Amino acid sequence: MAKRPTIHDVAAVAGVSRGTVSRVLNDDRYVSPASHAAVKRAIAETGYVLNRAARSLVTQRTGSVVMVLSEPQEKLFEDPTYSVLLRTATRRLAERDVSLVMMIAANAGDRDRVVRYLRGGHADGVFLVSTHAGDTLVDALVDIPVAVVAQGAVIGRENVIPYAAADDREGARQMTRYLVGLGRRRIATITGPLDTPGGALRLEGFADILGRKASKKLIEHGDYTQLGGESAMARLLERAPDIDAVFVASDLMAAGALSALRAAGRRVPEDVAVGGFDDSTVALSTHPPLTTIRQPLERVAEETVRLLLALIDGAEHLDPVILPTDLIVREST
Repeated sequence: MAKRPTIHDVAAVAGVSRGTVSRVLNDDRYVSPASHAAVKRAIAETGYVLNRAARSLVTQRTGSVVMVLSEPQEKLFEDPTYSVLLRTATRRLAERDVSLVMMIAANAGDRDRVVRYLRGGHADGVFLVSTHAGDTLVDALVDIPVAVVAQGAVIGRENVIPYAAADDREGARQMTRYLVGLGRRRIATITGPLDTPGGALRLEGFADILGRKASKKLIEHGDYTQLGGESAMARLLERAPDIDAVFVASDLMAAGALSALRAAGRRVPEDVAVGGFDDSTVALSTHPPLTTIRQPLERVAEETVRLLLALIDGAEHLDPVILPTDLIVREST
């Protein structure tokens, strides 16, 4: 069996010291460009593979972070926004040679498993996704020496856990203002879960524009699923059959709302204009294509990764990053 290349082999081929090779492997800035290039060439020539276990003994780092999704597993595959976050975060972390572990925390058993994993010292950081207010996992993380950031604010912990997010409230204002500008007079909304920042802030943005016209009769709550959107739309039609527009807090729920409107014999957009939120792949697959609010999900993921890596590297105070949204007009309005 061929001998596995060592750091000594890399140093010999590169013509540098073992210490220089070690500094390159640990991303030390104090290495000349020429030495850095020589070491990288030598690694390629020798086929050297970094022993993560050995490096972690020196750096006290595992070289991995955990993305925790606080939703049932099926949502990971149903909602395309999660795949964008996962794909982008994985790519950005790979640039720093950091691996991403995906864990689901939909119930108490899942949360206990996540806590045990983190207490075992298996990750350098945690990337929270879709965390609900009052989640006991967040309380448990306070006692674990691990860096924590969130995609979207953690309600009640906005000043404790750094986060990156789209401007949910302003995005909802954009959509509601647009529907009003079309001359629609009975505008309803289907919210996301109100214990999540997107659910709460998008409802607030809707109410900011409509004021007293945003009556409880025109507000129905959903769960960010297509079936949930369909059920919520049916309830709205039963309670307020004269609605002529609806702002739905996610594209996936909007797809369900369109199904309910078709079943009720309502034409879109002639009878009811429909607006969504996300500008996910779902928005182009509905009939008709969906007017929606584009949130920059890739940038949100990139900024969340940047915040997490900064914490891991020793940053102590990080401001939240709020990114602007855009109105995308299509045939549903």
